[in-house]
Amino acid sequence: MLNAGVLGAGHLGKIHLRLLNQSNKYNLVGFYDADEANGKLVEAEFGYKFFKSMDALIEAVDVVDIVTPTLSHYACAKQAISKGKHIFLEKPITNTVEEAEHIRTLLAEKKLRGQVGHVERFNPAFKAVKHNINAPMFIETHRLAEFNPRGTDVPVVLDLMIHDIDIVLSTVKSKIKHISASGVSVISDTPDITNARLEFENGCVANLTASRISLKNMRKARFFQKDAYISVDFLEKKCEVVKMKDAPENPGDFDMVLQNAEGVKKQIYFDNP
Repeated sequence: MLNAGVLGAGHLGKIHLRLLNQSNKYNLVGFYDADEANGKLVEAEFGYKFFKSMDALIEAVDVVDIVTPTLSHYACAKQAISKGKHIFLEKPITNTVEEAEHIRTLLAEKKLRGQVGHVERFNPAFKAVKHNINAPMFIETHRLAEFNPRGTDVPVVLDLMIHDIDIVLSTVKSKIKHISASGVSVISDTPDITNARLEFENGCVANLTASRISLKNMRKARFFQKDAYISVDFLEKKCEVVKMKDAPENPGDFDMVLQNAEGVKKQIYFDNP
């Protein structure tokens, strides 16, 4: 069993602490938070051991779970790797591509493991239909959230859209040919609403929209391919698959199948007018 420690005890950090504490694969050693007052409060409320320095925590564990603000990910990761520790980084991995590539290089040199918290890959609704997504030609995603000051240290692309970018790149087996995007800063100093269009060499097009100043929360994706329409609601953890079947005996009818996350199928017939 690996010993694990958490850097950062904010909103997400507390969630990581709780899940690690419940895990039977890791032994939660404790955590460090730059805000000593907050660290002591978390220690008193939940009983997790509070380390008074980042170095002390890193020295005491095998795996460092980094849940600090994005701008400090790079420095924290370098420090942990330099001491021979595996790392888990909350998304986005870093503030720049160059920093992310350097972390990957450092991990390879030290023969250590690193993972980024793209949790939507493990969403049960997506896992239930991923095997059906084999040749998408058009993808549409909407990720909307009510405003929360947490996360505004980075643009909405790195705050929210990064999840959908990861999902799209994991399902489209082709290189990106062209990207066009536009964004608007409404409340914070960086874009709060962004729309991006990704065009792939195989002809697939992905249209992604993200907003962190919405009146409601939404996390949906729709995949269109020649044999199926697939929708995933990451928030409600629901999915639908509509597939074309063999043509029925009566010409002019379209025989389709609707499949939910539990695998229950229902035939749907559409007659030509």
